[in-house]
Amino acid sequence: MSEVINTGSEFIQQIESVLLDHMSDEHFGVSELAEAMNMSRSNLLRKVKKETKLSASQYIRQVRLKKGMEILRQTSHTVSEVSYKVGFGSTSYFIKCFREYYGYPPGEVGKRVEEPSAQDTPKRKPWLLALIPLAIVLVIAFFFFSDASAPSNPMLEKSIAVLPFKNDSNDSSNLYFVNGLMESALSNLQKIQNLRVVSRTSVEKYRNSEKGIQEIAEELNVSYLVEGSGQKVGDQVLLNIQLIEASSDKHLWAEQYNRKVEDIFSLQNEVARKMVDAIQVIVTPEELAQIEKRPTDNLEAYDYYLQALDPFLSRTAEGLQKAIPLFEKAVELDPTFALAYANLAISYYFLDIWKDEKTYTELINNYADKALLYDAKLTESLIAKALYYRHVGKYRLALPHLEKALEYNPNSAAAVQMLAEHYTSYNPNTAKYLEYALKGIQLNFGANDSTTRSYVYLHLANAFIQSGFVDEAIKYINLSLDYNPANEYSSYVKAYILYAKDRDLDRTRKTMVREWMKDTTRLDILQEVGKLFYFQEKYDSAYYYYKKFVEAKKRWGISIYPQEDIKIGEVYRQMGYSDEAERLFKAYTEYCENDKSIYKSASLAVNHARLGENDQAIEQLRVFATQDNFQYWMVLFFEMDPLIKSLKSHPEFPGIMKKMEDHFWENHEQLKESLVDKGLI
Repeated sequence: MSEVINTGSEFIQQIESVLLDHMSDEHFGVSELAEAMNMSRSNLLRKVKKETKLSASQYIRQVRLKKGMEILRQTSHTVSEVSYKVGFGSTSYFIKCFREYYGYPPGEVGKRVEEPSAQDTPKRKPWLLALIPLAIVLVIAFFFFSDASAPSNPMLEKSIAVLPFKNDSNDSSNLYFVNGLMESALSNLQKIQNLRVVSRTSVEKYRNSEKGIQEIAEELNVSYLVEGSGQKVGDQVLLNIQLIEASSDKHLWAEQYNRKVEDIFSLQNEVARKMVDAIQVIVTPEELAQIEKRPTDNLEAYDYYLQALDPFLSRTAEGLQKAIPLFEKAVELDPTFALAYANLAISYYFLDIWKDEKTYTELINNYADKALLYDAKLTESLIAKALYYRHVGKYRLALPHLEKALEYNPNSAAAVQMLAEHYTSYNPNTAKYLEYALKGIQLNFGANDSTTRSYVYLHLANAFIQSGFVDEAIKYINLSLDYNPANEYSSYVKAYILYAKDRDLDRTRKTMVREWMKDTTRLDILQEVGKLFYFQEKYDSAYYYYKKFVEAKKRWGISIYPQEDIKIGEVYRQMGYSDEAERLFKAYTEYCENDKSIYKSASLAVNHARLGENDQAIEQLRVFATQDNFQYWMVLFFEMDPLIKSLKSHPEFPGIMKKMEDHFWENHEQLKESLVDKGLI
């Protein structure tokens, strides 16, 4: 069927007409619009972007919001009724989007009817216009000097950080109790979907800081801060707590409490409710139930748990060994204390993590199972079980536990980090990898020392480049090197990111040789150098590096990069080492048979091409071209492989390669829209 391509305002009017016909259908999105317009999705995306300067999903949302404004002005429908009439499945999401677009919530529309619509554009503060020339300069400075390097966040107005509470007592041993109050306030807020809560590690550096509220909020990219102080005196808890709006330094809510220790849980719940009421966050009944759930009814057990928290959160072997007996005392006093069981499992996991011979496998499993038995909806219980599955190499079984953990605690930095690792290492999916890497940097933004931040930005740069976001990858890899120029992985990744930008293979190869010369024990770089020479069919040079790589693997008894065996085998064959080449080809064939990733069909295609089985190779490539969310490197490097030379004369080959590339960029655009919709970029 031929596509109908309209131009200018006629095209936009046609789209709006289609959208208005499907206004109440929340599932009518970009794909459905493309079908209704008799266009391919990719053509629709390009056309809408050209006409409106918006992504298609942003434009659809804008049309829905304008219709919502029209209904609110002309009828007496409630905000909830209007949200569903214009295709928002969630009233709270409609309120959020409406406020972001118009500058005030939909509930105030009746009070503002006298204001001109100004084409329904968002309001701007007058002083902002005066700063536009300065902003142009600051944008340039931002990329080179700014610490505020997290991706932009449209959810800023509903973002909060809980600063470390101060100990009002002269008794330093009282600090653990005050820290426990802070941890509980943080934990309760983290369970709310419509609130972004910065992680504990991000705020820890402000424990003794002299910085002002606005400066801290700007560094953490949040709109609200919680400050508190307290102490325990006998059986009394004294707590001072305040919620501050960062932009105005205004105290939205503040209260002093003097309660008995036995009322600690009701106090914690009351504080959480008062804060969310003050910033007008929508809390679902399920979230409220999670917040109001008591971790234990045994106050003595809870006290041992609080004493264990600081050493536990240090993640050092010494700290974990100090925390374990305290958690054990807690579960001895309350055998149903799920949170303490979960933290025991997590403690033993981190004690075992670097050992060749695992010591605590059964303890990790037993404690994780007890945690789930007594609270299957507790985030820590689910993370503990996921860590057990990771511990024993059953990575796919870990995934549903991590997804559930994030469902029950949308602000869990630990769950987000583990999901990012899962989708880059254990079950590759570039879209999910990037999404969780971005979520992680929002929750952990501003955390830790420069070395740690360097690795955070390395992680994000790698996630961006795998999905084809070259400019973003360059930005974050440069930030990684700014924070730690000695980061041995960032220079390596940067070489490939620059190749994605400039396609200069000679420069990339020379850079990688220099990186290897800095540390000739780096087998990861060694095989990359061999591969780059292989792509250029410089087999003698490739053999020089590959031979060192193969010998080092044998010497150290390790098995890494099995997917590269076919390239190494071809180099050995070209150099006349037939027996070694056959051994490598056989190993690669076994690797293909056992591969369960999305790359299996591409790997099989190369193997078929090596054997001269071109029709079978084309069939496998046809399968791979339909896969979603594969790495950008497949687009950049696959056709360079000398082993597929014979396929290039096959009549179907050019079409399949074009389909593969087009599919990659369609995935890229869909991912970009999704990340914008979720407020991640």
